[in-house]
Amino acid sequence: MLYYLFKYLDELDFPGAGMFHYITFRSACAIICSLFLSTVIGKRVIRILQKQQIGEEIRDLGLEGQMQKKGTPTMGGIIILLSILVPVLLFARLGNVYIQLMIISTIWLGAIGFLDDYIKVFRKHKEGLKGRFKVIGQVGLGLIVGITLYANEDVVIRERVSISEIGHVATVVDEGFVGEGVQKALTKDVKSTKTTIPFFKNNEFDYAWFTSWAGRYSEEFGWVLFVIITILIVTAVSNGANLTDGLDGLATGTSALAGVTLGILAYVSGNMMYADYLNIMYIPHSGELVVFGAAFIGATVGFLWYNSYPAQVFMGDTGSLALGGIIAVFAIMIHKELLIPILCGIFLMENLSVVMQVSYFKYTKKKYGEGKRIFLMAPLHHHFQKKGIPEPKIVNRFWIVGIILAVLTIVTLKIR
Repeated sequence: MLYYLFKYLDELDFPGAGMFHYITFRSACAIICSLFLSTVIGKRVIRILQKQQIGEEIRDLGLEGQMQKKGTPTMGGIIILLSILVPVLLFARLGNVYIQLMIISTIWLGAIGFLDDYIKVFRKHKEGLKGRFKVIGQVGLGLIVGITLYANEDVVIRERVSISEIGHVATVVDEGFVGEGVQKALTKDVKSTKTTIPFFKNNEFDYAWFTSWAGRYSEEFGWVLFVIITILIVTAVSNGANLTDGLDGLATGTSALAGVTLGILAYVSGNMMYADYLNIMYIPHSGELVVFGAAFIGATVGFLWYNSYPAQVFMGDTGSLALGGIIAVFAIMIHKELLIPILCGIFLMENLSVVMQVSYFKYTKKKYGEGKRIFLMAPLHHHFQKKGIPEPKIVNRFWIVGIILAVLTIVTLKIR
């Protein structure tokens, strides 16, 4: 909202109003605002949760220090959601389709998580919202995101078209001129199912390749495949973040690292100069996502003030489902979803540990009559707890792995 106010003031030659044209300035404002909100509002929200006796129900799994967490306020994800949405509404360009989708994703999955926490806390049902309803909600969001990216005319990538290809010289867009002594080029904006694939020289992959059998309809079927992949990614990453939220600060810190990485990727993908230098896909209008990314980083880091060990509040599904969904949708919109297994390696390990544990237990029980386990306990972080490693050390080590994965994700821009 402030963007439009200051845009009007700039037209009136109001001193300093032009600063709001710069994404970097508005991103700085967003991260400061979100940090302030998450720390200041966080304290008040925790008091309200304590007053309403909205505490976490803890099952005794025999883990050290586990029962001491009983009664710790939950549903703290409300702090994260507010600290993201308020700065975005203030500093982002609300007419931008990418910002609109991120706001919808945040509210959508936050609402599903809130309903799950509400059922657990107030209705006293330990299982919370049934799994199939969560999946339906995640699939619904995936459909909204995928179909919007297909149908909206502003969602394009900009490709170079050499003069030799078109046979004549047309009006050359300034951004498409690559310098004297270098072949001039025109650019065109196209709808595309291309995405970034890591570690390959030609680092773009088109989903339509899988649907080439459809002939002239291959592009349409490529979009159908894209929507299906979007649904799978949103569901998987959202659930991965949910499973990771088992130790104080683990999911929060891991999400903050992913947010920083995605913010950097959005900035270079939305800036034609940097995209050209790095030889990566340029996505017009996507630079606005940096403002959202800044708010996301500020909200998660600010929440760590209260969520770090020993936690004064838990985010609950209100926060964890939303964080995973935000990361997934963000990556999809900047065509970096195939980097998620690297960037969200922690979430992936947590997901796989549960799948492996359950599958192996069922298999051995059916074959030998007695179920066996691969890990002492799943998800993976509980395995290390069972081995006697202190909770803060596990969290810190996971953060270190997360930093390594984040750096590797960014380095893939050059390693091909």
